[in-house]
Amino acid sequence: MAELRHHHREMLDTTQSEAAPPQDEPRGCLFALSQPPLMIFLAVIGCLLLMAALHDLLLL
Repeated sequence: MAELRHHHREMLDTTQSEAAPPQDEPRGCLFALSQPPLMIFLAVIGCLLLMAALHDLLLL
């Protein structure tokens, strides 16, 4: 049988790596849409538009 050798590697230091994006970099639209206050606002506006459309279609 072949022997299995385990190579122990040092733990990676993830505290401050150079690959991390700088904090001043602007974030995209998907980050903005992931914020709960914005999604609540858009849901309220969407519900108001839906109610107005249904009112126009069904009651007028």
